[in-house]
Amino acid sequence: MRWDVSKVEHEGDAYFTVRWSPFAKADKYTIHTGVPAIAGIAELYWMDEAKKLNLFCVARSWYGGLRSVVRARIDPELERDEYRRSVLEAHPNDLWYRYTGTDSHGDMSDLMFFFMETYAPGAGLVESSGRYGRIFVDEIDAGKLVTS
Repeated sequence: MRWDVSKVEHEGDAYFTVRWSPFAKADKYTIHTGVPAIAGIAELYWMDEAKKLNLFCVARSWYGGLRSVVRARIDPELERDEYRRSVLEAHPNDLWYRYTGTDSHGDMSDLMFFFMETYAPGAGLVESSGRYGRIFVDEIDAGKLVTS
């Protein structure tokens, strides 16, 4: 199966379908063998005591590929953000990831804008490409896991 993004444009709006990879436990060996070195978006989660996945990072990768971004994002020594570093240090064996690939920089910008506005409404963390009036996203999760 392909873990990628498709898009339909209609009347100035974009309708994306994001096919996420199955969730995988994050360690450097599974990342090295299971994550491709392609452009895309990755989400990282930590699992709490109730076995619930909690999102703590959404990252995009252009140069260097998803493999290097996911690998760097699970390494507390490389993490500069204090909150994310504290999550990595507190849950070193309970980290999970999933990813999707896209070779369009504009589509990646629009998806990151959508995700950031969904997770942190009004924070203005990411700008869209400005190509569309509205952005709609349908996510297909291969693992069928519930996240928060």
